[in-house]
Order: sequence, then structure tokens, then C-alpha cells
Amino acid sequence: MKTEDQLWATEERLWLNGFDSAHSEISDDAVMIFPYPSKIQRGTTGAQGMANNAGWRTVRMSDRHFNLKSEIAVLAYRVSAERPNAPIYHALCASTYLDDAGVWKLVSHQQTPAEDETLAQPEL
Repeated sequence: MKTEDQLWATEERLWLNGFDSAHSEISDDAVMIFPYPSKIQRGTTGAQGMANNAGWRTVRMSDRHFNLKSEIAVLAYRVSAERPNAPIYHALCASTYLDDAGVWKLVSHQQTPAEDETLAQPEL
């Protein structure tokens, strides 16, 4: 599997499976920024924050961008995620991965709440 395909699959798995899936794929010193509650979280603590946001029933990533430079990869995308009994969550996201001796580890993740892309105004 190509690196790009592998990392997109990992990113989707992190959304759908949460902490149990993420623990081995997150760097010990990763930095994560989540909007609700607004926090900067680190490493295992940050992954634990993902557990609080686990349980996404569906996730759709669009407007995907991928950049690979040596052992650093950046994924940027728009997400629409759905869970039971909650409104659909829309955000702009960016994740950075580091190839650590042949194993890709998440070192940074940020979510910025956004409008539903169908409601967004075109860029001028």
C-alpha cells in the first residue's frame, strides 16, 4: 500500500475507532488540539481525549491534501462526522505524521470547526 493510502486509512480509523485504535499510532509527545472542550493535549493524554470523541458512526473526508517530504507527511482535509443523537460535526483538520524507523506515528493533529461545505461561500 502506498504511504498516502496508508495514512488516509489510518486517519479514518482514528476517527471511527478512537483511542483503542490510536494508541499505537500516536507519538508519545504528539500535540493535539480539539475544539470541544478547547484544549491542547499531549501524547497519551491527547489520545485519551480522542476516546471522549470516539464513536463516530460515519466519517467523510473531502478536499483532501497530502504532502510528503522525506519522513514527514501532512494530511489536510474537511471532515463531516456523524454519531448517534448529535448534529453532524464539520471541521477543517490537519494531521502530521513522522516515519519513525519505518513506523508512521501521528505527531500533530488539529481540528477547527467549520460550516457544512455545501453552505460555504466560494473563495473570491
